[in-house]
Amino acid sequence: MPFVQIFVSGRFDEARVGAISEGVQRALVATVDVPPDDRFEVVCRSEDARLVWDRRFLGVERSDEAVFVHVTLSAGRDDEKKRALYRTIVENLSSTAHVRPADVLIVLSETTRVNWSFGNGEAQYAPAAVPA
Repeated sequence: MPFVQIFVSGRFDEARVGAISEGVQRALVATVDVPPDDRFEVVCRSEDARLVWDRRFLGVERSDEAVFVHVTLSAGRDDEKKRALYRTIVENLSSTAHVRPADVLIVLSETTRVNWSFGNGEAQYAPAAVPA
């Protein structure tokens, strides 16, 4: 049940933005047990002046084509699954959207199931409160 936010440079056309979106979803399904139809995502294409990224932080040489991926998901995946997710996202974006691996920033935020509502004002994945 991830919620994905993808921010890309204004240099990307619609086809590449679509390939980035699909590549992230395929990676989530392949690596961290997300069902294929569990997809909630916001994609924002920005002008370069509105995205700020250090071109050499931690020795990674970045270009003008930044891709920021922020995935919020339920806690519980181990570090190996997370590493596989990072690798697979970068592989997918590189092969289908022609994004340089160095240009992809990925951030995972974990939360508990009670912090999700998928509609109707309900916490569908959280146990119901027991009346006192």
